Amino acid sequence: MNVPTIQEFLAAGKTPEVLFWVGCAGSFDARAQKITKAFAEILNHVGIEYAILGKEEACTGDPARRAGNEFLFQMMAYQNIQILNGYGIKKIVTTCPHCFNTLKNEYPELGGNYEVIHHTTLLQELIDQGRIILKEGGTFKGKKISFHDSCYLGRANNIYEAPRKVLEALDADLVEMKRCRTNGLCCGAGGAQMFKEDEPGNTRINFERTDEAITTGAQYIASACPFCNTMLTDGVKNREKEEDIKVLDIAEIVAGSL
Repeated sequence: MNVPTIQEFLAAGKTPEVLFWVGCAGSFDARAQKITKAFAEILNHVGIEYAILGKEEACTGDPARRAGNEFLFQMMAYQNIQILNGYGIKKIVTTCPHCFNTLKNEYPELGGNYEVIHHTTLLQELIDQGRIILKEGGTFKGKKISFHDSCYLGRANNIYEAPRKVLEALDADLVEMKRCRTNGLCCGAGGAQMFKEDEPGNTRINFERTDEAITTGAQYIASACPFCNTMLTDGVKNREKEEDIKVLDIAEIVAGSL
């Protein structure tokens, strides 16, 4: 794929409209790489001038701070802020709510002030502006889709409507889980839980959340976070429902309907 880096833009004497912050999952996790590709396809399709930092992008430090290593978080954040400010970045889009939350709400106190948007919000804006036109009677027409609210998108940043409006534009049947929106249940990965061993208990959170999605009768579980995607995919595998239910990111759903 032809994905330009910020260095290439500056070498050509141009500045990108938006910086696409790929994130660790989107860069290194084989499943999340598909989400990155789908979103890059959409940006190319729409003709938005975007760039990535490439090898200069480091982890935002979210897992370090959540796990209690404040020193490591600040070290990583300062390094990223120096690079972003050095390139004069004003606007950032990311497919990961953890990166989104950290860049938007935690970097300003360390000197990193940017307009940060989550990809679901950008997708909704592009659909509203008529820049993304979804094909009539596409793959998802009339299909039951249940959207899982990511904690860092929903409760932490109050973004509930954008992802749902994108799904509604597909002509799909949006079915809500019992616990949704402000009352949504965590997938079990946030707060650096993704990287530590389970604590004692009767069931894993992601199994319980997957059961709620299965109960809706949905054929697709839509997520907007690479961590949630992993946890729900594991839940679907555990319940042996891989043939009946697919877990997809909203970017993948839109890319598949262009």
